Amino acid sequence: MKLTRLKESDEYRRQREELRVAELDLTDHVERVAALRRKLPADTAVDDYQLIDVASGDHVRISELFSAPDRALILYHFMYGKAQTEPCPLCTMWIDGYNAAAPHLTQNVDFAVVAAAEPAAIKTQATSRGWGNLRLLSAGDTTFKYDLGSEEADGTQTEWISVFIRSDDGTVRHLYSKGAEMADDRRERGIDLLTPVWHLLDLTPNGRPDWYPLLNY
Repeated sequence: MKLTRLKESDEYRRQREELRVAELDLTDHVERVAALRRKLPADTAVDDYQLIDVASGDHVRISELFSAPDRALILYHFMYGKAQTEPCPLCTMWIDGYNAAAPHLTQNVDFAVVAAAEPAAIKTQATSRGWGNLRLLSAGDTTFKYDLGSEEADGTQTEWISVFIRSDDGTVRHLYSKGAEMADDRRERGIDLLTPVWHLLDLTPNGRPDWYPLLNY
């Protein structure tokens, strides 16, 4: 077998080097942003909301979702329930990825998905998608999603992710939340880093087409 390398043009190599430098700058910026996020003060106490564990049907407090004192808790707010009568296709795509990543992720943090829908509806969706690695929660009649910003007063649901820690005295504290909308002209880019789909598409000549995922293909 004869081994050969691709023979790019001089212009290609010049532009590729320019891109490499830009990619390094982007990586450095992402790391600076992550450092700023880690420095946020955990001085906002939250109610110890009582949610419903979808698998068991039991009530569970937010504080009980922490498996160890020094672990953070990540909750993904699934747009499903109340005014969102059908599961959000975008959220579903993200959660498909989380289901695969969960065994790795939970080596370091606690992670769960919470929706406004009833437990039976969430369970049906989870079964259809094969979400066997995730802890799924229903917010039930609590104000959890509204208080955290992922639900409006009329029941409209918003994609959202939140991070919590638990103090030594058992108090649950909010550290960080983020939705897709970053500004009026940036409606759907705020949590793109949380799914690989867009980033793989960004590698291609056509980039991100005017495309949305579907619940079924």
